[in-house]
Amino acid sequence: MTSSHPTKRPTDAAHLDNSDVDLPPELLNLPWIDIHNHAHTLSWEDRERYALAGCRSMMMVASGYHWTPYKPVEADDIRFLWDDAINRRAAIQRNHFFEAKLGLGIHTGVRIENPDELLDALNAYCELDEVIAIGETGVTPSQHVSRWDVDQQQAIVQGQMELADEHDLPVLLHTPNQSTDSKRSYRDGIGIPGYEKNTGLGADPVIDSDNPALDSVKRDIEAMRDAGLADRQVVASHADGNNTEYLMENTDCYLSYTIGHSWLIGVTAADVANAIDEYGPERIMIDTDCANVLRTDPFALKRAIFELYRYGIDEAAIRKVVLENPRDVFDFDA
Repeated sequence: MTSSHPTKRPTDAAHLDNSDVDLPPELLNLPWIDIHNHAHTLSWEDRERYALAGCRSMMMVASGYHWTPYKPVEADDIRFLWDDAINRRAAIQRNHFFEAKLGLGIHTGVRIENPDELLDALNAYCELDEVIAIGETGVTPSQHVSRWDVDQQQAIVQGQMELADEHDLPVLLHTPNQSTDSKRSYRDGIGIPGYEKNTGLGADPVIDSDNPALDSVKRDIEAMRDAGLADRQVVASHADGNNTEYLMENTDCYLSYTIGHSWLIGVTAADVANAIDEYGPERIMIDTDCANVLRTDPFALKRAIFELYRYGIDEAAIRKVVLENPRDVFDFDA
């Protein structure tokens, strides 16, 4: 038998049948939108990596307690974070060529003194063209350093949702993840490598239940309903196996899966593919949540595009998840 290949001996290639494989080169150039990151806190090089990977638009979330040095924080500390992002946004957009917009909100990961002052101020910030969403926000079962009563948290979340309804803006929810099981604990005093927060300063949970992460999400939805905000104006970031079924079957909210630090929260493109298989792509998005306080990957969303295809998701569904849904909900120009 004469081989059709000039190789000295048979190779794997001789046994591959690619006749039925129709590879999608368009995925190489598919633009995508990241609806949740903190890219204004990243290095210039990291933001350039977003551009190199094909990011068309992003929402930089200025709501974040991680980079305030004081705990608990005061209203002016949060205003500083908002103002810093506003101050830098235009230069970031100019330097890296992607559309850069902002999300501003009151995060409950630490207790904030005088939060009503922030609600009053946020009303004026919502008038800015560059502010396209309120958030990230949402009830959090435990805080850093100082506990924040859960009913007070819910009231602040509802107040932001009322503003979102008034200004016709979407809300980005921070939905707490149910932590994945660790193989073993790190040495005392070392913390979590790749995460620049003193986890030893975590306060006792303010929600006492079997599933405080899911109960937090349920309180967010209660606040949404009490505020009269439409479900389709709410995007639940950090969606995972603990909250997907509840959100998909009890609300019409969008779900966004955070895959920029899978090593920490355990959510990967496989979880996104499973959700698309079960519920369809109509209410699903992906985000990176890249920030300067933890090890994250600006290439994560681009990698997820390829991974979704490898997991059997078709190109139209991928495009809807990474481009069309975020563009339509957040009114990007992409």
